Amino acid sequence: MSKRITVKQNDKPIYDIVIQQSYDNLEEELVKIGASGKKLCIVTDSNVAPLYCDQVKDVLSKISSKVTVFEFPAGEESKTLDTVREIYTHLIEEHFERKDMIVALGGGVTGDMAGYTAATYLRGIDFIQIPTTLLAQVDSSIGGKTGVDFDQYKNMVGAFHMPRLVYMNLDTLNTLPNEQFASGMAEVLKSGLIKDGAYYEWVITNMSEIQEKDSITLEKLVEGSCNIKRIVVEKDPTEQGERALLNLGHTIGHAIEKLKDFKLLHGECVALGTIAAAHISWKRGLLTDEEFFEIRDMMVGFELPISLDDLTPKEIIQTTKSDKKMDQGTVKFILLNAIGKAFITKDVTDQEMESAINFLLLTDLED
Repeated sequence: MSKRITVKQNDKPIYDIVIQQSYDNLEEELVKIGASGKKLCIVTDSNVAPLYCDQVKDVLSKISSKVTVFEFPAGEESKTLDTVREIYTHLIEEHFERKDMIVALGGGVTGDMAGYTAATYLRGIDFIQIPTTLLAQVDSSIGGKTGVDFDQYKNMVGAFHMPRLVYMNLDTLNTLPNEQFASGMAEVLKSGLIKDGAYYEWVITNMSEIQEKDSITLEKLVEGSCNIKRIVVEKDPTEQGERALLNLGHTIGHAIEKLKDFKLLHGECVALGTIAAAHISWKRGLLTDEEFFEIRDMMVGFELPISLDDLTPKEIIQTTKSDKKMDQGTVKFILLNAIGKAFITKDVTDQEMESAINFLLLTDLED
């Protein structure tokens, strides 16, 4: 089984997303993009390295003049300029030149940080995404957003830098911890909610097969989300407009993530933020009771949280106003007109946010 999705910019192909069940075709794909004879640096973390680094390094070594590995401690706390500085040092000491490439092997933290390093080393070198988590495969590896956290402000430092290739081995999902798989499902559900109601309903209908990680179903799942993101980023590669729709659930989600000191996974926070955004949409009369409660309840079905404790509406609202998604002093919010139809607004009030956050705090009591 194999799928290929081509991402274009101004109708010109810029990179392919290759969906496979192994790394068997990775060598061929690297040759296609001109990686032969170049130095390649694998950037990976301490969780992924023992599982896949040797396997990927063996493939890269067949076509590369030299393969090096930079391994960092797994976790969001490593996603900093200090780690980027260490990667710079590694690249300099290994004599990497502008024609050489970085290979991001891992989840969203790895891809974001390796991509930012590539965007800024020698004013920009090429990089390849080899995502190993569901979240990275359906979302963060696509679209060229790179960056690191700064003083716990998520992705506050970054750059747009498109990869040369995104190669996904869906077999890596079989070694993914359940909570990480669930985290990725938050982004899958988000994709359907913003742009494709039919895909959203397909995901819900195939819940059992997805949870069982049926290979054919997972391929359709990943391909569907990738296509939604491709459509959005092709229209708006640098988030001047419509691409902001991809931030459904992220305004309040990022605030929760920061206030929880990144102890909740990104997807878990996005799930909570999506429920909050849907709540505001529901209270505005844009979603029916059935639609709103289905959005909430499907989070439970995919093992995502629907309630929150230990935080107050006031501190969450205050933190949203320090987010990079602020626009001329107002919070940019993504709401839903219907399942599959999202829109951008700047008129969400503190009172609406407070009501939505209170729903999260009391949601276990709601019927």
